[in-house]
Amino acid sequence: MQSYLILANGQVFRGQSIGCPGTTIGEVVFATGMVGFEETLTDPSYYGQIITQTYPLIGNYGMNSEDVESGKIWAKGYIVREACKTPSNFRSEETLDAFLKKNGIIGIEGVDTRSLTRTLRESGVMNGAITTEFDPDAEPEKKAALMPAITAYAVTEAVATVTCAAPKTFEPTTNVIDGREVETPLHVALLDLGCKNNIVRCLQKRGCRVTVLPGTATAAELAALNPDGLMLSNGPGDPAENVGIIANIKQMLDTGIPTFGICLGHQLTALAAGAKTCKLKYGHRGANQPVTSPAKQRTFITSQNHGYAVMADTLPETVGKMSYFNANDGTCEGMDYFKWNCFTVQFHPEANGGPKDTEFLFDEFVKRMLAAKGVINDA
Repeated sequence: MQSYLILANGQVFRGQSIGCPGTTIGEVVFATGMVGFEETLTDPSYYGQIITQTYPLIGNYGMNSEDVESGKIWAKGYIVREACKTPSNFRSEETLDAFLKKNGIIGIEGVDTRSLTRTLRESGVMNGAITTEFDPDAEPEKKAALMPAITAYAVTEAVATVTCAAPKTFEPTTNVIDGREVETPLHVALLDLGCKNNIVRCLQKRGCRVTVLPGTATAAELAALNPDGLMLSNGPGDPAENVGIIANIKQMLDTGIPTFGICLGHQLTALAAGAKTCKLKYGHRGANQPVTSPAKQRTFITSQNHGYAVMADTLPETVGKMSYFNANDGTCEGMDYFKWNCFTVQFHPEANGGPKDTEFLFDEFVKRMLAAKGVINDA
């Protein structure tokens, strides 16, 4: 079946349908990862977006139920150069096409993704639509009728859509914390702003019991749990839209609880501290983003997925400082706070980009919790 990608600038890309037929509208972005398409598709941070994979062959090791980052696909659509129809891997359970169909997602293959990516890099991310319902060249009136909806589309109410409906608790998978056996696990409250499953797993394997809270949880609800630490997860959308959540996070941090924020959690913490955020031209999405730590004098290869960035120079100097920056464009990739027991990063340490370059940040979080409990002298 023929399928068509229509961009907000009027450009049309022809291809073949994968997944479900129909029409879908979203913000068209590109991701540069050569692998990890399962994790990308099921990452709630892609809510409202149509994902373009720059690597030309997607689905070659198939889909399996163990590697998903959430219970469904949150993206609005999927664009690939070629969707593998005969995956080869002992863990493969189904093809990419079958997985898209099962999740009700509209996709397109056969697109010149190199040309599309160059368009998005030069012009910036833009809205678009995938449709199997008409040929834009043969029926220009239908294209014209669809263009206002494409132009008007915006990703809104993102966190409210992807967050969990009620708290849920996950037990630790080990009783060893920071190299010592313990009877009582550390208790981490995880604010679900669009959380990836592997964040929970990274905490579990460090001896933490994790209570996942809805993104709208209040400081009073957090205090009722009396956790040892607070985790602020990744998530989708414009961070500045979350006015109520930002106010809640500020109240939580003011209690002095050890806190670690990732991606959207990093951005919301900065906004709570008085900084500002901005939308990037085409964002950072992929598993090969270089991030430099001046303190460690080292550059890490990281996995990222974000379209907004913290403007580090808008954070008051007495409140905190930038701890990591992107080696490509110099944008802020991390913050250390003076007024709170808190550190945050823009990248995804749970995603094992290098392959485990920055997973040590979870160990740092554990040490901060142990220090706050008086188990060790410092973090």
